[in-house]
Amino acid sequence: MYKIVLLGAGNLASQLGRSLQEVGHEILQVYSRSHDSASLLAQTMGVPFTISLAELRDDADIYLFALSDAALPEVLLQMPKLDGLFVHTAGSLALDVFAGYTSRYGVFYPLQTFSKQRKVSFEMLPIFIEANNPEDEMLLADLARSISSKVQSLDSVQRSYLHLAAVFACNFSNHLYALAAKILEGQGLDWKLLLPLIQETASKVEEMSPPEAQTGPALREDSIVMNKHLKMLRDPNVAHIYDLLSQSIIII
Repeated sequence: MYKIVLLGAGNLASQLGRSLQEVGHEILQVYSRSHDSASLLAQTMGVPFTISLAELRDDADIYLFALSDAALPEVLLQMPKLDGLFVHTAGSLALDVFAGYTSRYGVFYPLQTFSKQRKVSFEMLPIFIEANNPEDEMLLADLARSISSKVQSLDSVQRSYLHLAAVFACNFSNHLYALAAKILEGQGLDWKLLLPLIQETASKVEEMSPPEAQTGPALREDSIVMNKHLKMLRDPNVAHIYDLLSQSIIII
């Protein structure tokens, strides 16, 4: 088991830190620039916290950076010299973001959406790893396999495309749920009426490819229905999204 300093106290840090702790890894300390966030997560995990990078423990095996893409470079500029393995958790940042700051570094990228209030099981969650040397890649594989049965090495270019695809599959899909909910709420209807449809759509792609699972007026090229929908949409931005997605479905 490994000794870990957790840098970050957001959605991913909260879920990942607790999952690693539950299987026996020692979380030595939590760091966050926010006193409230750091103290809350540290209290939940029963570990010390700090809001000063100068006070980081110097005896960790791994310094796990669960920070936003924008925050990581700023934090690295202030990091003290430490011997442990520096690891970030971002899909869109390259491995070499650590180059020049430390001699040992890697990536530990869990492909999932995280919210603090909803516990996520890591057991079947894919984790993608990368390191700047074979020994530390083996270390990260060992760490990942302690919480997940789906561990794979992936280089920075492949991981960036995986992250891009995940934005389409998760973030954009969820935004479309929000737009659909707004349409229904405008008519006094509960957006949860859509849940069986959403769940069946997600279930289908476990058995067939997304193009095979596609249905609806755009697939049928039903211009009468599509034009009617466009007239119903009073927000021109939402109408543009509807038209753009419909044309994409027709082309694909």
